[in-house]
Amino acid sequence: MLANVAGQLLQRMGYNVEYKPSDTQLQFTAMANGDMDFQVEVWEGSMWPTFKAALDTGGMVDAGSHDAVTREEWWYPTYVEEVCPGLPDWKALDACADKFATAETSPKGRFVGPPADWGKHYSERITALNMNFTEVAVGQAATLWAELTAAVERKEPIVLFNWTPNFIEAKFEGKFVEFPEFDAACHEDPAWGMNPDAVFDCGAPKSGWLKKAAWAGMKDKFPKAWEFLSNLSFNNAQIAQAADMVDSQGMTPEAAATEWIKVNESVWQQWIPEGVELAS
Repeated sequence: MLANVAGQLLQRMGYNVEYKPSDTQLQFTAMANGDMDFQVEVWEGSMWPTFKAALDTGGMVDAGSHDAVTREEWWYPTYVEEVCPGLPDWKALDACADKFATAETSPKGRFVGPPADWGKHYSERITALNMNFTEVAVGQAATLWAELTAAVERKEPIVLFNWTPNFIEAKFEGKFVEFPEFDAACHEDPAWGMNPDAVFDCGAPKSGWLKKAAWAGMKDKFPKAWEFLSNLSFNNAQIAQAADMVDSQGMTPEAAATEWIKVNESVWQQWIPEGVELAS
């Protein structure tokens, strides 16, 4: 939905805008090759390695950070603490893994993971930390919320992938699981961390950034669009509001963006470059 906000405002600035679907990770290669111009949501927790690799080619640039602070991690509804004492510590979770077991995963607990192309490496984390869990990845984000809603209605134990900011924090009370503190070396150096023979033996960043990325040629070819993109910045509350419109209220991303623009003029007016006249 954030891309639609940016796109609709760029259209009012006089630009032709095309929305291109892309794999979560391959989008950075596309930008570095000049096949896509920009992306307004780059999440540190799931996109850092491929984002950095594209920056290193010189074909893609960092277009700045949003005000929002992000986190992407295992998460559970608060009532789960009643059947799994010691949460949110990951060792406590692992000690009661059998409470999360299903016919598909028994005797191990089930972790409901994100789509495989989100690049989270949770199966590797489970192995590195020798956890009694099995990751069962969903095909799309909507399935995460369907699984969560069904479990909450029955008050069944569930642990699943979640992130902030999004609409879930306003709809369900819950907490992130606390894993060993993140360090970049955790993903690269087996000697780092509690397992000397494996990488990914840590949690995700607790205060991650949310960035924008762009094709390196955008600044010269579309200078006003580049200035707009550099200025564009959402905070946590604004992103949660936008997500709620789509995921809770059932609006299309296009309609939600139109409504968001209507009620947040004081926010986005600050993004418009000086001297640019907007079409109505």
